[in-house]
Amino acid sequence: MSNVIKFERPPEPKAPKPKRSLTPGTRKALIWVGVLAALAAAWGYFTVTGG
Repeated sequence: MSNVIKFERPPEPKAPKPKRSLTPGTRKALIWVGVLAALAAAWGYFTVTGG
């Protein structure tokens, strides 16, 4: 056992990974697909339930 303090350099922080971003065209296409899916789901719901 030793009373000597060892000074060590802290580990270097890792660089953050860049976020994956969608291109504007892909984002617009996904929005339209979502809107159409919501309309289709609403149409199916009211068709089945007779509302």
